Amino acid sequence: MRALTGRCLCGAVTVTVAGAHDPRVGACHCRMCQRWSGGLFLAFEAEARAVTVAGPVVRYSSSSFSERAFCGTCGAHLWMRDREPDAPYDLMPGLFDAARDWPLRSEIYTDTALASIRLAGDYSRATRAEYEAKNPHVEGDA
Repeated sequence: MRALTGRCLCGAVTVTVAGAHDPRVGACHCRMCQRWSGGLFLAFEAEARAVTVAGPVVRYSSSSFSERAFCGTCGAHLWMRDREPDAPYDLMPGLFDAARDWPLRSEIYTDTALASIRLAGDYSRATRAEYEAKNPHVEGDA
């Protein structure tokens, strides 16, 4: 798989994915993601060992188990990931030109989506209750 390189809005941060990644996008409508993204969180997954980041990254511990990162210059959102050392990155697809043609793979918290954001297509979906039943580490949609 060819390396991907993306950048934030101002170009101060570059993110390179050198190896394995899932070229499909997941969507989340939980309240935390709505607050962070302005409505809908979109991400694709890349293995930690494949990701290289350069530039002024600011990390924020958004829950007891995860962090969110953004550019320290322009504020562009970069990723969300668990704070375990080898945890994969959930990278923002908008950073990468190659992501324009990637399909949606999944959608979670479908029952809490903003009325203005309704996604269509044939992919897996889960409500808040369904997702949290399979992921007990999640502390609820706060």
